[in-house]
Parts: sequence; structure tokens; C-alpha cells
Amino acid sequence: MPTSLCGTWDMISNVNFDAYMNALGIGVYLRKIALRLKLRKVIEQQGDQYIIKTLSTFRNYAISFKTGQEFEEFTKGLDNRHIKVRTDVVNVGNKLTCEQVGEKKNRGWAHWVEGDKLHLELHCDGEVCKQVFKKNVNE
Repeated sequence: MPTSLCGTWDMISNVNFDAYMNALGIGVYLRKIALRLKLRKVIEQQGDQYIIKTLSTFRNYAISFKTGQEFEEFTKGLDNRHIKVRTDVVNVGNKLTCEQVGEKKNRGWAHWVEGDKLHLELHCDGEVCKQVFKKNVNE
């Protein structure tokens, strides 16, 4: 199992987010709003069940899944897509990874912890966005 991802994490950097959202087909207006947001991640785990919440002043999104099980996801509040998802916890590199199968090619993400930082790498159709979060000090 990976290093614990659990906790509340505040965004400190967000690289190539605009190009990633463009690859998803998100319109310019929504991209401009999203680029201004400072996201907060709240990650909870109970056994092999994860709940990952992405919170902002504009929209919130939550996903719940069990590792290693395929499930349907509706990305309401993000890019509003219905996708089939495969998730797996990868021991090498302590990453929680997800590959999303749907209308977009090579779409997915990986979360991992290095030191006191949570890293999130999002990819879609050749574009890669790298986000870094720091653990919330009030936790």
C-alpha cells in the first residue's frame, strides 16, 4: 500500500492545467475560472475504499471507489463526462493510479506523497498537468 494519502491538502502549484483542460474539451470560459482557483483535496481511506474530494470556492467534486475495481464515473462539476474507470494501487513508487476509459484517449491520474507534499499528475491525450499540495497545518 502507498504512503498514506489521507488528510486535507492545499494546492501550492498547478503546472499545465490549461492545456490539460483544453485536451478534455473544456471551454475557454470555464478554463479561465478554473485557473484562478486554489484547490483543496480531502482524502479519506477505509481499507481499500477511497473518498477523494476536490474543493474550491467555485465547484466541489467527490469520488468514491475501491482499488482494483472498475466502476462508472460521472465527472459532474468537472468536465461532465460519463466514463468507465479502472483503478489500482501501485506499490512501485507508492502511487495511487487511475486510468479512465471513455471518449478521451490516455486519460487518468496518479496521486503520491513525497515528504510533506501530495503530488497529483493528470493526463489526457498527450497533455500532462502536475499539481502539488501541502498538508493543511490546521489538521
